Amino acid sequence: MYTVSITSQGQISIPAKLRGLFNLKSTNKATVISTEDGILIKPIVDFLELSGSLITNKKSLSNSIIHESFSKSMANRKKRS
Repeated sequence: MYTVSITSQGQISIPAKLRGLFNLKSTNKATVISTEDGILIKPIVDFLELSGSLITNKKSLSNSIIHESFSKSMANRKKRS
């Protein structure tokens, strides 16, 4: 548990240990939620920062394969409508 001060502008500082634990930087955003127990602050994860975080053994698809698959899908969709 940490004790923080609230400034006259309603701001608080998140202790350094918690910023490190949750990898928070000055550019991060968070949601603030009112709960029965008080206030909950949840970091918002930027999905672009997650790039490369999922390791897979699968080979990625080439752009031509993706384009071909998309074109076939769109052609099938047009046939149904």
